[in-house]
Amino acid sequence: MPRAALLIGALTHTRKEWNHLATIAAKLYEYPTGTRDEFLSKCKSGAFDGVHALYRSNDSNKYTGNFDSELLDALPKTLKFICHNGAGYDNIDVPACTERGIAVSSTPIAVDDATADVALFLMLGALRNITASFQAVRQGNWRGNFALGHDPKNKVLGILGMGGIGSAVAHRAKAFGMKIQYHNRRRLPVEKEEGAKYVTFDELLGTSDVLSLNLSLNPSTRHIIGGREFEKMKDGIVIVNTARGPLIDEAALVDALKSGKVWSAGLDVFEEEPKIHPGLLEAENVVLLPHMGTATYETQRDMELLVLDNLKSAIQSDKLLTQVPEQKKETARI
Repeated sequence: MPRAALLIGALTHTRKEWNHLATIAAKLYEYPTGTRDEFLSKCKSGAFDGVHALYRSNDSNKYTGNFDSELLDALPKTLKFICHNGAGYDNIDVPACTERGIAVSSTPIAVDDATADVALFLMLGALRNITASFQAVRQGNWRGNFALGHDPKNKVLGILGMGGIGSAVAHRAKAFGMKIQYHNRRRLPVEKEEGAKYVTFDELLGTSDVLSLNLSLNPSTRHIIGGREFEKMKDGIVIVNTARGPLIDEAALVDALKSGKVWSAGLDVFEEEPKIHPGLLEAENVVLLPHMGTATYETQRDMELLVLDNLKSAIQSDKLLTQVPEQKKETARI
């Protein structure tokens, strides 16, 4: 029996592919813009009754807010799948979805290369202490407060979270002659390590010259790097974060930058986006980007296509292609 689908937010690159879903779906609903209250009202009025799967675009949070218990309770009882556009999905209450029998997918794989490219950009910029000179030359001050940087060659790169993005970062870093070590909750199969050394969390902190954060945000990883962790690190470490801002206690990072414990940092994400800690804005030894790790035409299209592939699979076979890892062990309950 054909099932209905709902699109929340906009599509930029795959409107044709979305419209084509009409050949397998009973009906295609859309909620392109609005407020959370309006969305809740529509749900409660039955406007989306019959929806089996929904596409949550990467700009949809500003229209609906977080997918928390309140919103999940209002969604149609027929809904069984949430297909989210984004590698991070901390604005979806996954345990609550699991409890309600709703399966969730995200977009790993599609984001790996673009995000890893930005991580290397930030790492090299931080190692070369690029910000002071970059700003000075535009102000007609030539090199400004110039200082020597560091080569990546022979430095130990510690990767916290060796998933798809972390592995892509490791692959690129090897080309610069870096030595790779990593920490996950579970060690990878040897064939997937590609020569990287598995170490404990404390060993990663204590022996890395550069630390790259490439893990998801959840209650157990929030502020996984804070004052206590900085104390365990080598003096002069370089920190790179292209994952989620709240992984780091920003106030503690500012203190570590001021003390010299952290020599420099490269950040694409922040604890309270779009707000940035004043201490980071004032620091010349920090490279800052406005959360643009996946901001390429190619990657944005690939992400939209992967969400649509998940949506199509959900409608046709009640399966997701890239279900979030927290739910994989719960598949029998979904």
